[in-house]
Amino acid sequence: MITLCGIPLSNYYNKVKLALLEKGIPFTEEYVKTHSHDEAVLSCTPLGKVPFIKTPQGPLCESQAIAEYLEAAYPDTPRLMPADAYEAAKVRELITYVELHLELVARELYAEAFFGGQVSDGTKKRVARVLPENIAAFKRLAKFGPYLAGDRFTLADCAGWVSLPLVALATKAIYGEDLLAAGGVDWKPYAKLIGERPHALRVAADRKADQERSLGKR
Repeated sequence: MITLCGIPLSNYYNKVKLALLEKGIPFTEEYVKTHSHDEAVLSCTPLGKVPFIKTPQGPLCESQAIAEYLEAAYPDTPRLMPADAYEAAKVRELITYVELHLELVARELYAEAFFGGQVSDGTKKRVARVLPENIAAFKRLAKFGPYLAGDRFTLADCAGWVSLPLVALATKAIYGEDLLAAGGVDWKPYAKLIGERPHALRVAADRKADQERSLGKR
C-alpha cells in the first residue's frame, strides 16, 4: 500500500491526496514536516520537501512525478490524464503554468501574506511585475470548460484547485488586490465547483483540522 507523507497544510500534498482519492487508490498518511533533516526522511526526499510517497518499490518525491506514477501504476482506476498524447501534454502544460508560473512566483509572498513574516519591497515589486504577465498567459491556456483542460476533471484540476486560491489570497493580502481576478481569471466559481466534489471536501476538511491543531499548539 502507498503511504502519503507530508502535512495537510501543503498544497502539493493535497494535490497528490486529491489524485489518490479521485483514483480510488488505497493509501495511508504519515505526518512529516517539510525541510526535515532526519536521515530517514532525506533518504526518501533529498531536499526534505513534502510530499513524498512510500511504495512497495521504494520512495518517490516531487508531486508531479508522484501524480504521473499513480497514472502509470494504476491504469485500471479512473484516469486523470487523457489517453490522447496531445491532450495529455496540454494537461501537463496547464500544470506547469499553475505551479511554475503562478504559484511559485506568488510563493515569494507567503511569508508575509500567511505566516506573519516580512517580505522585502524588492520581492514585492518583482512579483507585482512578473505575476500579471504570467496570469495573462495562463488565461490564454485555461479553458474553464468547466475544468481547466476542458469538460473533464484531470490532474490539472488537482493542481489548480489547491494552488489558484493561494495565488489570489496572497496577492490580496500584499497588494490589496486579487491579481488573478484583476487579470480576468474568474477562479472562484471554478474553486467552488471542484471544492464540492466529495474527495475535495475531505481534503479541505483534513486541511482545516490540521490548521486548527497547529493554531492550538501556539
